[in-house]
Amino acid sequence: MDYFEQLIILCPLIFISGLIDSIAGGGGLISLPAYNVAGLTPHFALGTNKFSSCIGTLFSTMRFVKNKSYNLTSAIPSVIFALISSAIGAKIAVYMEAKILQYILIAGVPIIAMIIFKKKNLTAVTPKHLSKGRIIFLSSVIGFVIGGYDGFFGPGTGTFLILAYTSVLGFDLLTSMGNAKLVNLTSNLASLAVFLIEGKILFVVGIPAALCAIAGHYIGSGLAIKNGQKIVRPILILVLTLLMIKLIWDLVI
Repeated sequence: MDYFEQLIILCPLIFISGLIDSIAGGGGLISLPAYNVAGLTPHFALGTNKFSSCIGTLFSTMRFVKNKSYNLTSAIPSVIFALISSAIGAKIAVYMEAKILQYILIAGVPIIAMIIFKKKNLTAVTPKHLSKGRIIFLSSVIGFVIGGYDGFFGPGTGTFLILAYTSVLGFDLLTSMGNAKLVNLTSNLASLAVFLIEGKILFVVGIPAALCAIAGHYIGSGLAIKNGQKIVRPILILVLTLLMIKLIWDLVI
């Protein structure tokens, strides 16, 4: 496959993955297979995908921050504990069979999807009035648990962060999305540094893909900020459906 054929395959898929990721997380369910289909070897696919997704996530994060759709009191402890637990999760992945977690997710994901489908209003109608200490504690738990999942397995991390912030802390949807973006961006930058040091990024492909990711993230974050749950709810269900397909596919293959 020549260079232009790679770009023809990658550019539209990376744009779509950025659009979806900026709204509900889970863009990697589309972008990583796209790099594999384009002929990149597994390590270069991972590294180049991390490069383009990081840059795209930076732009959508900036839009949420500019719109003041975030909560630093909860985002900071989530970031710290996610970084710690993602390293632990990566270590556990070396010794534990990933299929155990896949079976758990196959049972749990449909339940989460049904809850979202039936819940007409994902936005907190009466936000939970929690003390600052309790917010920090719960945010730390969210960061640690989902960060560990990200290090061990990964797909749908942003989606689970959004759902955790809305259901556990009672944040409105846009604040939850902004927080999720801040956590994702930090953890992605940490792993991107590793791929840069190891030289596993194919920049000749990654740079044009990153431009497509920027476009997808910028447009998607704008749609989310403007339309809220009208667009986020169906995209969340789409991401969970893609995650379910991936889980079953990986087990069968």
